Amino acid sequence: MTTLKGLNWLRLYLITNRSLFESDNNFLEASEAALMGGVRALQLREKNLTDCELIELGNQLRILTSNYNAKLIMNSRADIAKIIDADGVHLTENSAHANEIKSTFPDLIVGVSTHSLEAAQIAEAQGADYITFSPIYATPSKANYGPPQGLGLLRQVSQEVNLPVLALGGITLHRVSECLEQGAFGVALISDIWNSSHIKEHSFKYTQKFGGNTL
Repeated sequence: MTTLKGLNWLRLYLITNRSLFESDNNFLEASEAALMGGVRALQLREKNLTDCELIELGNQLRILTSNYNAKLIMNSRADIAKIIDADGVHLTENSAHANEIKSTFPDLIVGVSTHSLEAAQIAEAQGADYITFSPIYATPSKANYGPPQGLGLLRQVSQEVNLPVLALGGITLHRVSECLEQGAFGVALISDIWNSSHIKEHSFKYTQKFGGNTL
């Protein structure tokens, strides 16, 4: 079982959305700015790319994350994670079980997206190293998963699951503290960093919510 020791890199978990940028170059520049600001966990989640495009982008992000001693996590595709030498893969509730991935790719860190206490417990039983739990707050990107879970359910999941729990969905800088107060190990987010006009500085402000110890 994964312990929390040595997982400070996971506290601030940034998920990509290159559609927010005019070009891949702009996206890569923004990614480096986030890494410069202290992000140490970056999930490559670009579902509209071909395998070749994912590999090309993943290789570029692998170089950047390695330069900043950060982890690169591949969304859903363990096979591509292995090709680009990513550190892990992030699964959905309905994809292959974490222990199945680990049996084939034993070196990969495996995270799982969850949207209920039952799903969180199942992910733990199936060998996940960490989970995201969402949506905590109302957010368009998680509208398909129903109404917000709220802080009360975040607290219950954090208490009943012996895994790092990352609060996801509608996360902003000013909501980090209340998520941590409910027992979340960290936060996962997309838009609040990528939409910032000062990505490096905004990312750094997030790291300060964890005492700067994502670095």
